[in-house]
Amino acid sequence: MRMVWMNHATSTPATPMNTDPVQTESSATPRIWAVGALCRMIAQVLNARLNPVAVRGEISGFSRASSGHCYFTLKDDHGQIRCAMFRRAASQLRHPVKDGDQVELTGQLSVYEARGDLQLVVESLRPIGQGALLEAFLRLKARLEGEGLFDAARKREPSSLPRVVGIVTSAQAAALQDVLTALRRRAPHVRVVVSPALVQGVGAPASLCTALERLYQRTDIDTILLVRGGGSMEDLWAFNDEQLARQVVRSPVPLIAGIGHETDFTIAEFCADVRAPTPTAAAELCATQRTDLLDELEGLALRLQQRLLHKLDTQAQRVDSLQHRLGRPAERLQRESLRLQHLRIQLHQALRQPWPLQRQRLQWFEQALQRGVQQTLQQGNQQLDRLATQLHLLDPRRVLQRGYALLQDEQGHAVTRAQSLDMGQRLHATLMDGEVVVTVDERRSSQFPTIAPTHPNS
Repeated sequence: MRMVWMNHATSTPATPMNTDPVQTESSATPRIWAVGALCRMIAQVLNARLNPVAVRGEISGFSRASSGHCYFTLKDDHGQIRCAMFRRAASQLRHPVKDGDQVELTGQLSVYEARGDLQLVVESLRPIGQGALLEAFLRLKARLEGEGLFDAARKREPSSLPRVVGIVTSAQAAALQDVLTALRRRAPHVRVVVSPALVQGVGAPASLCTALERLYQRTDIDTILLVRGGGSMEDLWAFNDEQLARQVVRSPVPLIAGIGHETDFTIAEFCADVRAPTPTAAAELCATQRTDLLDELEGLALRLQQRLLHKLDTQAQRVDSLQHRLGRPAERLQRESLRLQHLRIQLHQALRQPWPLQRQRLQWFEQALQRGVQQTLQQGNQQLDRLATQLHLLDPRRVLQRGYALLQDEQGHAVTRAQSLDMGQRLHATLMDGEVVVTVDERRSSQFPTIAPTHPNS
């Protein structure tokens, strides 16, 4: 919006709200105003002719009072104007304001009577060009989030003990020096591989993708840092590129993004495994501080020493217990030596006996062994004969030789009772010399008297 300035030649006189009591003698003589009344008149004219007004320019001398009111100067190459933004309007700012920001303001022109200064009372403020950029940012963010590129489930925890850290940033950037300084201070043992890239401008997204790809091809990288210093939304816009976002997601190792200040957010940071508020913070997050590692190592060494001493004490007690159970080794060794000496004497005595006597004893043992074997065989044969006789007496064929027969039904069951048979039933009768098939024609009661068993005491 073009800024309109008030021109004295074309200003239209206005009737003052409060006039000074001093009156002029002639209508051609200019009216004499009180200062305060003149300031109020100017404010009325500004309000009637220009307000509300929209202005574009650069912020300078920005300050925020304890009351919450903000004061600054809006300027360009041809002029400047003082601005005041009261607490109610300042509380609605969505982005931090700093010197050098190009902004568009809307508000009311007025005159600050205490100093007679022209000022703009700001009602709204927005960075120039960020409206369309913010809309594009939000659209891309929503689409990539819907695809799952921001999902926490796919994000990885960086190693606390990396051996090699890759850095993607501008070789001339202050952010690179901040990261290197932090790593030298915290983890001087970590090796650093810098893959330089453009971080601002039209070619920056492609350059960043290429720099990341160079690190992806290496097999020794444990963690990657994607960093850039602060700037406006336009300065950081390369990190809102869709292709760069997808390249970040492809990282084979955990990737930490530290871009701009803590209040700056980019698409690349949403896609990274970890977002750091600043480049220096990214360096601090990628590796544990060396002093912390040394403290932890010292603690582990102390715990190991304590456990080793405890183990030694326990084993010493066990040795004492075993020694108590075994007694004094010297005494036991003495007892075993005496026993061995006694056995040696017995052996010598046995060897001193005459050879004929030893041979007689051997013959006696051999004869005794033969007699024992013959006696055992004779007893075994006698017992075998007795068992054979008993088996012969129990042979069923001896019963059949006396005229008896073995009756079985057609299922092979032995028949022992006449009452269990049916008339006309076929039976198998086994005789001494063969089998015959018979049919039941008649049943009769048994003619044999019942013989009661005889007991020794009856």
